[in-house]
Amino acid sequence: MLCFPLYSGLTQICFKSKQACLSLSLISIPTSMAIKTTGFLTGSLPEELMQILVTLASTWEDVNDPNEIKVKPLSGAMTNEVFQIIWPTEKGDLHRKVLVRIYGEGVEIFFNRDDEIRTFECLSHHGQGPRLLGRFPDGRVEEFLHARTLTADDLRDPEISALIATKMREFHSLDMPGPKTVHLWNRMRRWLRKAKGLCSPAEIKEFGLANLDDEIQMLEKELTRDDQEIGFCHNDLQYGNIMMDEETKSLTLIDYEYASYNPVAYDIANHFCEMAANYHSDTPHILDYSKYPDVEERWRFIRAYLSSIDDEPSESEVEDLFKDVGRYTLANHLFWGLWGIISAHVNKIDFDYMEYARQRFRQYHLRKPQLLGPSLAPLNDDDNGF
Repeated sequence: MLCFPLYSGLTQICFKSKQACLSLSLISIPTSMAIKTTGFLTGSLPEELMQILVTLASTWEDVNDPNEIKVKPLSGAMTNEVFQIIWPTEKGDLHRKVLVRIYGEGVEIFFNRDDEIRTFECLSHHGQGPRLLGRFPDGRVEEFLHARTLTADDLRDPEISALIATKMREFHSLDMPGPKTVHLWNRMRRWLRKAKGLCSPAEIKEFGLANLDDEIQMLEKELTRDDQEIGFCHNDLQYGNIMMDEETKSLTLIDYEYASYNPVAYDIANHFCEMAANYHSDTPHILDYSKYPDVEERWRFIRAYLSSIDDEPSESEVEDLFKDVGRYTLANHLFWGLWGIISAHVNKIDFDYMEYARQRFRQYHLRKPQLLGPSLAPLNDDDNGF
């Protein structure tokens, strides 16, 4: 192993050979050396991050010039800004690549970044996802996965959908550190408090935030069962967070900012809700609920999920999870609705977060009587615009 300091103030960097490849241990930059994203927008890299990337590229013998860096913005991210970093190699048509993730503004409201990094590293240890190559205060450098990101249409492909179900079951079975308790409800309550503090009186009235504590409490009571399965959930399994190796058809789940222990039914419900989205369209905030999976698609997915590890499930087992998933869509609409409201106030990414939130709240109020019954009609209808 070869270890040396990169420059004054930077922690030691170590390289070791592994099957003719060189891997980089974690690189950190002092907090005082903050990275600015404006450099990406103009096509130039800030000096501190440039030094990390040049040092990394210097370990690759086939890279002609570590300083010859190309930057390609990747679309579809709504929490962070993501860029592909490319170096030409001696082989001409082949390139070395890494991924740089610049953390979005205000994301500390949604999750603890140190916890997310620990999750990232632990999942890497479990053979899940890309490796962490370097860190700086406003972002990190990750291994670039040579696989394609799924599209919105891919989620409806029966073969790919079955692969996702199997991969999700595998993910839920991971033994991750920390208490294996449900995080969903307390996280929603924290977000609600933050949303109330950010919103104008008109916005509080529009979304009915004054009474949402009662709504969350009611949902927790109605949806929680003693025998519900709790697993380590991704909680944001939209198509852009799933990558597929075209040769092996193996899937990799990426982006674990919201990952935590939760009811597995909630994670499946989130995935179904994401089928209404196309974040690469001209109107990425618009959700098309005509694309929400029909009964046959949902039943097939849940059967594939249950049968991927255990024996062939009984009809009653499939039906029980099917019903739980349907009911947890309500929690999912409120969860991402609150996320949209907060993001509209703190995030500068070009996305109409507030209109996105309106659609999620609208679906919540539309679906609630169907899933919980008319006796649990929306509280204080007059206090919101839905």
